[in-house]
Amino acid sequence: MSIESPTLGGRLPGWPPFIRELDATLSVHSQYVLSGNLYDSFLAPASDATGPARLLPLRELLWETLRSSGASFMIVYDPVDGLQVYPEAGGESGDESGDEAARSAERLLGKIKADEKPSLEALARHLSAVARPEENIRAAFVIDSASRIARTPTDLEPAERDFFRFCAKLSRSARPVRVTGPRPKPLYNPVVWLVERPGDLPPWLTADNENVREITIPRPHLGDRQETARLLARAFGVTDVGSDEAAAAACDAFAEQADGLTLQSMIEVTRLAKERSVDLADLPDAVRTYKLGVLDNPWSRGHLRRRVLEGEKRVPERVIGQPQAVTKTLDILKRAVLGLSGAQATRSGSRPRGVLFFAGPTGTGKTELAKAITELVFGDESAYLRFDMSEFSGEGSGDRLIGSPPGYVGHEAGGELTNAVREDPFRVMLFDEIEKAHPRILDKFLQILEDGRLTDGRGNTVHFSESILIFTSNLGMYVPGRDLTTREAHVGGSPFASPDRVQNITPGMPYDEVEQRIKSAVADHFTEVLNRPELLNRFGDNIVVFDFISADAAQKIFDLQLANICRRVTEEHRLVLAVKSEALATLRGWCTEELDKGGRGIGMALESYFVNPLARALFDRDLVPNEKITVSGLRREGSIVHLDLQ
Repeated sequence: MSIESPTLGGRLPGWPPFIRELDATLSVHSQYVLSGNLYDSFLAPASDATGPARLLPLRELLWETLRSSGASFMIVYDPVDGLQVYPEAGGESGDESGDEAARSAERLLGKIKADEKPSLEALARHLSAVARPEENIRAAFVIDSASRIARTPTDLEPAERDFFRFCAKLSRSARPVRVTGPRPKPLYNPVVWLVERPGDLPPWLTADNENVREITIPRPHLGDRQETARLLARAFGVTDVGSDEAAAAACDAFAEQADGLTLQSMIEVTRLAKERSVDLADLPDAVRTYKLGVLDNPWSRGHLRRRVLEGEKRVPERVIGQPQAVTKTLDILKRAVLGLSGAQATRSGSRPRGVLFFAGPTGTGKTELAKAITELVFGDESAYLRFDMSEFSGEGSGDRLIGSPPGYVGHEAGGELTNAVREDPFRVMLFDEIEKAHPRILDKFLQILEDGRLTDGRGNTVHFSESILIFTSNLGMYVPGRDLTTREAHVGGSPFASPDRVQNITPGMPYDEVEQRIKSAVADHFTEVLNRPELLNRFGDNIVVFDFISADAAQKIFDLQLANICRRVTEEHRLVLAVKSEALATLRGWCTEELDKGGRGIGMALESYFVNPLARALFDRDLVPNEKITVSGLRREGSIVHLDLQ
């Protein structure tokens, strides 16, 4: 490895930035707190400066760095394995053998037993021996899993408090060491704490202590993943990616699909691919398997395209009177099946398969269309998961979705959303009445829509790349009165019209106008009310507007729901139920007179005007199997409806 002059920016070119930061500041800091991506592998230049880059774990990376500064050995301690001298005795490691490292360690610390697990008091003595050496021996002390030393960093036991007090004092009394070699000027023998989070150590240890430097190790960026993909291509027999365009493209695709993964995870993906005899070009499929933990991918089933084509006939029969909404939804679904969602973006592979925003009047089929999509793609409506966002109106209610943070009640249970996706990532998720959720809750969807992943309260990442997300909203039905003219404020004579809140759309409006008004109201809500224009941009053109139920559609919905009632009577009581034409016409008129309530309003009217009086009449009769019962008439007495049966 080539070592340049020991200037602040001249040493260790090509090494990770956090390593260069540590190396450059050894002359001014005696202790370091490293947190973040601790358990990854890291790119480092070849040891002979001519070969390919290497992937090293953190311990080895630290040792390579410290050795290049003249360190003779590195002591590693963790609460499980105890003390270990690095490099291990019996093997060569660069210029210093493991046996020489053991002898140097013994000169400073005395004889160390294999896997010795010292008390905190003995550990403090070992730290002092390295940080304040009696001989000019350059070394380092790494405390791994330091987060596990204290029961809690804010409520220390006496022995823990004494240990960390000693370490705080040691950071200020450490002695720089001079040695011959590439860096002869005084450098500290550093104490390096490896913690999951900076707050895992007592805050007073690092606060206002210029001798302790905190460094966060980031997750790998795209460039790191691309270089790693090229290194891992050697496992598939490709040694020169630069001269093989197909291999280069496969490596770039691998790096993009690995967004959010560590370099160590990319190594594991490669092992998984080799085990399953997957070619280099098919590594994205191995990434999906690694992320989701499942082998079967419903999106790759050959019959799915045929089912979607059949759905062009079946879905309109189920979602009545919404031809524009059904057509646009199926277009977006076809895009998802072909894997083209977000294809215009540089990196789109990790985004959800499909995103839909259903807006429009209540009772017009938004939920029913979500169920139809679920049955179409996954063959089972049980893959449909619904969240009523009115239950998430409080700022802290987001914990229900992703789980409580550490230390809070219910932390170990996880979140409803993240648990469901981890259990089965192939789902349709419906977030009903999204406008009723607290704005802080909506912020969580930014990461889902952009990156296709979310981290729960336990620190586990779940992936939404194979899910369909559907948001529903009634935005646009009513708008603030000041946004409309006086004439528009009284359109339809709505009882809800007022100077503050007026009806924005009414039955009978052309669909183009309904669509324009609702989309405008949705945009105003996200940009002006919520101040979340970035969330609106994530939805893009995936806003699907539903129209009011037309008179013809209302007739079809009425017939369908009445047939469901008759079928249920037959299934439950083995009766044949019929309705005479005059009674049917009366019932149809009662149930379809308020189109602005949609299909749900027709169902509620049928329940009030037909199901309730029918249940009352049948309850008083002795039912005989296969008996034919005919409804010959209906009459109202105030709010009560009576049926005449034959």
